[in-house]
Amino acid sequence: MKKIYLPISLTVALMSTAVISPVLASDDQGLTIMQERKLRDTGWRSNEATLEMRLTNAQGQTSTRNLRMKSLEVKGDGDKSLSIFDTPHDVKGTAFLSFSHVTGADDQWLYLPALKRVKRIASRNKSGPFMGSEFAYEDLSSFEVEKYNYRYLGEADIGGEKTWKIENIPTDQYSGYSKLITWIDQQHYRVLKTEYYDRKSALLKTLTFSNYQAYEVRQELDGENKRFWRANLLAVENHQTGKSTQLNFSEYRFDTGLSEADFNKSKLKRAR
Repeated sequence: MKKIYLPISLTVALMSTAVISPVLASDDQGLTIMQERKLRDTGWRSNEATLEMRLTNAQGQTSTRNLRMKSLEVKGDGDKSLSIFDTPHDVKGTAFLSFSHVTGADDQWLYLPALKRVKRIASRNKSGPFMGSEFAYEDLSSFEVEKYNYRYLGEADIGGEKTWKIENIPTDQYSGYSKLITWIDQQHYRVLKTEYYDRKSALLKTLTFSNYQAYEVRQELDGENKRFWRANLLAVENHQTGKSTQLNFSEYRFDTGLSEADFNKSKLKRAR
């Protein structure tokens, strides 16, 4: 089915009622919500954060890693991100570079200091686990509307928040998922929960977002501040293995002056 991209003015008018018009087809309803989600998270330019990654195995044993993340917003394309591990010693210096794209396969590289080489993550392997966590490489790409087809599934209550429930079907033939189910809060268009289904359509894992905080960033064109929401806690539970991963973010900083030069594959071995 051909997708219909609604004008922003119409999108805002539809959203202001907090109820999607029943005259729209269910796939167009989902698309409209996701377009607005992307629009509201556009204009932050660059940000940096520190985070703790806590891994828990099926027996309840945990291990912790600390890393830093840098992100750059790219006009006309997906975002760029760089993650650098600081502790523990066995992963210190490991660096992951991702160039997300609106259409086509993302470009991703992993520098492994023990091997002293940069490994390119092939498109066929992006469903694999990132650094032993329950996050796949494809989970680390920026959200781009064009990477999915959508179906609106109705409304639901998540922890007292009114949400829209959207089915997302990946367009990438190498995706490890048959579909994602996402709950978007109706006030700020923040993702509160996502369910991931494997290629056999069985529920694989659930990712929850919590402890949201708003950050003000001054816009270049009009000089006014725009609010961007970031979850300080991401928790993913793998229902098939019993493993889980938590990401605890802190020290978010926006508009930090990062440029394309800070996301250079040739400098990955020297990333700091």
